[in-house]
Amino acid sequence: MRILALDSSGLVAGVAVLESENEKKDAQTIAEYTVNYKKTHSQTLLPMLDEIVKMTELDLDTIDAIAIASGPGSFTGLRIGSATAKGLGLALKKPLVEVPTLEGLAYNLCGTEGLICPIMDARRGQVYTGIYACADNELKVMEEQMAVPIEELAEKLKKYNQKVTFLGDGVPAFREQLKNELLADMKIQFAPAHLNRQRAAAVGALGMNYYREGRTVTAMEHRPDYLRVSQAERERAEREKKEKSGQ
Repeated sequence: MRILALDSSGLVAGVAVLESENEKKDAQTIAEYTVNYKKTHSQTLLPMLDEIVKMTELDLDTIDAIAIASGPGSFTGLRIGSATAKGLGLALKKPLVEVPTLEGLAYNLCGTEGLICPIMDARRGQVYTGIYACADNELKVMEEQMAVPIEELAEKLKKYNQKVTFLGDGVPAFREQLKNELLADMKIQFAPAHLNRQRAAAVGALGMNYYREGRTVTAMEHRPDYLRVSQAERERAEREKKEKSGQ
């Protein structure tokens, strides 16, 4: 079994190829290419895939499915990843496995004791987040993906009364606030730098699990999960509202 994984949901762009000898074997990462630099994902994603194909002598026809970080995240990044995955799926006639971005992030820390809480800065005073636990390579969703203020997330975590590990690009912006909100009630910690951002290999490993469970869609069916409308859509709605009120 072979999975191609793509993630361009955040600041990091990643491509990975994973293999498993059979359904009982864990996925092994054959190749992974990650870039966190001042380039758009439209400049990096396909060249990274091309390099992996060359280095591993990969025949793309031999992959079983394409795992894609399906959102939430950067609106532009999600569209680029989605378009790439859909194009490959259509050309190769392969199914897509939609891996929610926060689940992929949480899977970076599978095996960590207690709860895993990825946070991405969603702007407008909110974070994209979810609450997870993971043992024996099985990810358990305690709270589904959501866009909420950090104070609301803190209140949700207090109910569990467990140690929490945070990761994601929202950590630098909210680290001190999380400490202030939670340290009096529970033990918290933050993931090390090499594990605190999106990784295509994690998306691929979780995607392989979901593929085995039959959780696939066709390339035509796939749509990114934005969780919120884009800024452009919000501004258009506000303009239309003002125009109507002015009539």
